[in-house]
Amino acid sequence: MRRTGLLAALAALLLGAFTAPAAHSAPTAFVHPGVTVSQSQLDFARSKVLAGAQPWKGAYDQMMASPYADLNRTPKPRATVECGSYSNPNYGCTDEREDAIAAYTDALAWYVTRDPRYAQKAIQIMDAWSATVTSHTNSNAPLQTGWAGSSWPKAAEIIKYTYTGSWANSGRFATMLRNVYLPVVIKGSNSNGNWELSMTEAAVGISVFLDDKASYDTAMARFRTRAAAYVYLASDGDLPKTVPSQNLDTRDKIVSYWQGQSTFVTGLTQETCRDFVHTGYGISAISHVAETSRIQGQDLYGTDVGERLRQALGFQAKYQLGAAVPSWLCGGSLKLGLGPVTEVGYNALHNRLGIAMTNTQTLTRNNRPAGSNNLFVAWETLTHGDNPN
Repeated sequence: MRRTGLLAALAALLLGAFTAPAAHSAPTAFVHPGVTVSQSQLDFARSKVLAGAQPWKGAYDQMMASPYADLNRTPKPRATVECGSYSNPNYGCTDEREDAIAAYTDALAWYVTRDPRYAQKAIQIMDAWSATVTSHTNSNAPLQTGWAGSSWPKAAEIIKYTYTGSWANSGRFATMLRNVYLPVVIKGSNSNGNWELSMTEAAVGISVFLDDKASYDTAMARFRTRAAAYVYLASDGDLPKTVPSQNLDTRDKIVSYWQGQSTFVTGLTQETCRDFVHTGYGISAISHVAETSRIQGQDLYGTDVGERLRQALGFQAKYQLGAAVPSWLCGGSLKLGLGPVTEVGYNALHNRLGIAMTNTQTLTRNNRPAGSNNLFVAWETLTHGDNPN
């Protein structure tokens, strides 16, 4: 009996040893730069800009003409960033998000031009915040932390791993991400899905910069659950999937959470009937996490994540392009405004995987060059437009 028990325990241990990796997604060693954009993607974009090729040169010119690329920019850090609902109050919220985008913009400008002034400006902005910020407060604090926390590691990855000068305070910046941002975003949110998706994007990116495998796995597991609950596929069944912690355990609760929409069709998102602006936030975050995951060695585009992203893009693009809205969809009325959020997913699914995406293709090309939404999305025609890497 004892021998049988030992054998059973050994078998369980061996089984665990062979099956455990499937539940994890962190690579053996993280790839850097590796948050949303890789070095090979940066190299491709740079080569196209230097050759004057379109749409990349136009996208680059748009970026460099923006206030984010201004070498005279003065960062505006504060210790406590207070963000209420609908940005009321707004104490440092816009400043923080836009400084983070500016740091990323300067990092991209450095990579293309090799002008050290841009790298030094990115460092100045990141150093100003890492020396100052300690917390985020009020009702929108989790979302604000997610938005800014999505841009910071993208900037930091490029500077730390490609700039040939010094960044003396890179350790302090890492400490800021670990202590001020990560504890907030890693918890997730039971609010509208775009909140948790943006927070998870930040958690994934920060984990890459920190080489933190445990946090990466935690964030990625949360992402898989939330992405499945954000975009409906017919294969999900009669009702959309849910996040267990939200206790959406009846049809009425689910319909209410899906903005009163009771007819579920493939590609519909949890916020389609709210408005396309917030839907775009969720779609964008899904694409960013999928792209980071691919760079880190686990390609989610071939999983349900990729299928949900493809269908969400196509469904929303159709109506953004002007298709008539049927009466069963959001009462026959949609609030459009998807934003510059299609490049990453379109490039991955259409250009790399060869999937036909007619509506998404049309919308993407119509919107080029895709700029910034001034929250957490910036310059994706430059970084991901028809980029084979």
